[in-house]
Amino acid sequence: MTAGERSNARLGVVTALLAYSMWGVFPVYFKIVGSVLPGEVLVHRIVWSVPFGALILMARGQFPAVRAALRDWRTLGWLALAALSIAANWFIYIWAVQHDRIFEASLGYYINPLVFVLVGVALLGERLTRLQLIAVGFSACGVIILTAYGGIFPWVSLSLALLFTAYGVIRKQIAIGAMPGLFLETLLLLPFASLWYFVLESRGQAAFSSGDTSLTLLLLAGGPITVLPLLFFATAARNLTLTTVGFMQFLAPTLQFVTGLYYGEKLTAAHIWCFGLIWIAVVVFSVDAIIQGRRRKNPGLGGEAVGNE
Repeated sequence: MTAGERSNARLGVVTALLAYSMWGVFPVYFKIVGSVLPGEVLVHRIVWSVPFGALILMARGQFPAVRAALRDWRTLGWLALAALSIAANWFIYIWAVQHDRIFEASLGYYINPLVFVLVGVALLGERLTRLQLIAVGFSACGVIILTAYGGIFPWVSLSLALLFTAYGVIRKQIAIGAMPGLFLETLLLLPFASLWYFVLESRGQAAFSSGDTSLTLLLLAGGPITVLPLLFFATAARNLTLTTVGFMQFLAPTLQFVTGLYYGEKLTAAHIWCFGLIWIAVVVFSVDAIIQGRRRKNPGLGGEAVGNE
């Protein structure tokens, strides 16, 4: 590895840690603004992401990609679907944190990579490796135990995982960078977010105009805390292997889980069994990702998959 490659790898690790750490401690922000309705928090994430995202695009010289996408109706259509998916994901996550369901939100992002795998099987005809099949089995057992013995149907977890998977699948249909894509998604959502805010304002429910300066500044920060992690992630993805990025992604839900403990959420026996099985699945899934990454580098090692020919 050359000095330049080592430097890029270090940059990738640092930016990946920043991205996943910020996503991991997101619950702290949503707890701090817990007096604000989830819908208004979502509105401010969308509204203030637009100008902050524009500054980032200007600094990186990426506005030509935005202009090209604006001239392509197919791209705009896919981005509109992506925007709906991510907005719904954001709203459920905010609601979950504010209603003391951080554990369920954390679980959603633990199982998300496994849902991606299942979508690949269902929609793209991909086949599960044996280790992936084992990981999916452990995850399914965890969810079943939480539902059957914990008396909780983890709709928050499943909704977050499915919506983010849908977002990922939709974004794969179009060739656009992470930052230009996010900018256009929030731009497409901006009219609806603005309308939502004016409805809240007309009902006297808008916290932004309450006169609380600190709360106003916190809501303004919704833009930067939405855009910055994605910027860091995009940098990491360019400088690290997909295997490394995939392994590091479990940092975010782990930090969310710790945050749930910090805020005193009740950790039942069903939660312990569920998360224990999910963590085993994560280890198995990560081992499989490492093996598959090595096989791609050395095709002579061969591979084994489970499924119909």
